[in-house]
Amino acid sequence: VEPVRTRLAGSAVSLRSDVAPGLVVTGDRLRLQQVMTNLLDNAVRHTSAGSITVRAEARDAVEVVVSDTGEGIAGEHLAYVFDRFFRADTARDRDHGGSGLGLAICRALVHAHGGTITVASDGPGTGATFTVRLPRA
Repeated sequence: VEPVRTRLAGSAVSLRSDVAPGLVVTGDRLRLQQVMTNLLDNAVRHTSAGSITVRAEARDAVEVVVSDTGEGIAGEHLAYVFDRFFRADTARDRDHGGSGLGLAICRALVHAHGGTITVASDGPGTGATFTVRLPRA
């Protein structure tokens, strides 16, 4: 979270984090960091003003939620956001919005760690919420 907070300094986007102490999962630290980096980069890319919130807590699994108040995702696109090369905004290309691989990589890495990743959005203009659930150590 901290590198993104530094990147957002002085912008119209605020970053809040609420991470419960003592959360532990077993896995590849670099790959799980890659998941968080991809999710936060997407939130930054799709939120020109507003807020991004990261929340993590222990339930039956460790649950990490990344929410933003950005562009949101149309309902018809929700089922495809984790597919390789999918871009909801067809005006974006590799030079303006990524390769369409970031969320597919997130899903593969989370699944490799025995977890799940989901997305929710009430549609365009309402932001998006990504939830990662990983087994507790």
